[in-house]
Amino acid sequence: MQKAVIEKNNEVIAAQLTPVGRETVQDRVYSELRRALIGGLFEPSQVLTIRGLADALVTSTMPVREALGRLITEKALEALPNRSVRVPPITLERIDDLLRARSLIEGEAIALAATRMNPRQIASVEAMLGEWDEMRALKHKKDIDREATLNQSFHFEIYRCCGSAVLIPMIESLWLQSGPCIRVAIYAFSDAGEVDTAHYHRSIVAALARQDAQAAREALVADISRPFAFLRDKLQSANRKD
Repeated sequence: MQKAVIEKNNEVIAAQLTPVGRETVQDRVYSELRRALIGGLFEPSQVLTIRGLADALVTSTMPVREALGRLITEKALEALPNRSVRVPPITLERIDDLLRARSLIEGEAIALAATRMNPRQIASVEAMLGEWDEMRALKHKKDIDREATLNQSFHFEIYRCCGSAVLIPMIESLWLQSGPCIRVAIYAFSDAGEVDTAHYHRSIVAALARQDAQAAREALVADISRPFAFLRDKLQSANRKD
């Protein structure tokens, strides 16, 4: 009798709860692909297959297919006729569009953060500059993954202080779309010995410490414009040669 009651209760509970196992796998696959795109682990125009990604992630094709569908909807990937997808190619129109959107939205986020950040929060982003200096001191010129991770952490540590729950997901979407492009520029800057990104980040921190919203916005735009300007020049030069 007691066993029957327990089973009946379990049936009631099962009817009220949504199974989490499958959704958890889908979310993890989506999160990992999203992280890879933001970090620039995939190159512009790179073709990705469902089977190849499933094998790499050690999972079945179903969660990969659904994750790719979400990323296509978010404009981070493009669907191809043969059931594969690709990272959007770099075009002048895409470069200009992404830079314009990022300057507007991230500029507003950092301007808001400049008036809200307390000394502890500013010290936190300053500590990231110390990590950057340590990385450079080790002369790991090709440690692009570490550089990309530090860059993302620095920016989002600031953006989270803006006080807007609406802006953050918008910024994440823009990083999702621009990650592969930025990765190309990071490699080029490293090879050419360009001015370190930390130089621009220090200008941002100095403006935040003064609570100067306009200076923080201008320093941010200078920082994020640099890789887009490089890609634009590179693409225009290639077009002229053709």
